[in-house]
This record gives sequence, C-alpha cells and structure tokens, in this order.
Amino acid sequence: MVVPLIVPIAEGYGVNLVHLGIIFLTNLEIGYSTPPVGLNLFISSYRFGRSILELYRASLPFLILLLLALAIITYAPALSLFLPQMFGHGGTP
Repeated sequence: MVVPLIVPIAEGYGVNLVHLGIIFLTNLEIGYSTPPVGLNLFISSYRFGRSILELYRASLPFLILLLLALAIITYAPALSLFLPQMFGHGGTP
C-alpha cells in the first residue's frame, strides 16, 4: 500500500525504481525476522518445534548482517544495480 505513494516521490528525486524495489524487499525481510510481528520467526517456531526466543537468539547475527547489507544497498546503489544494468534493466543510478 505504501509503494504507490512513494514511487512518484522517488521518481521526483531521481531514485532508480529497481534500486527502490531492492531496498523495499530488504526492509521487508528485516521486518519478517524481527519481533513482535516477525512472521518468519513464528513459522520457524511452529515448523521446528522451538521457542520464538530461541530462534530470535539464533537469528540475531543474521539480522545484523541484513541491517549492514541494507546500509550498503542504500548508500552504494551501483553495487545493487550492477547486474540489472548489465542486462539493460537498471537504468541509470
């Protein structure tokens, strides 16, 4: 619901829409992996028969990596747009 509102604003500032999509997907995965709503944690808890706290502790290092990756993706768009540009779908960063 938020994307249609943000896309015109991003286009106005010259943000590449492929880059914006990559940022959105990374943020969604971070949201799915963090409590209290962390859907991935609840599904994993049910599937593996472990407590959510145990899974959260186990997934914390990966969450930190995701946050670092998000910072790199956000502030170095050339890295995330390299492959789409190579195949002609990335536009200009």
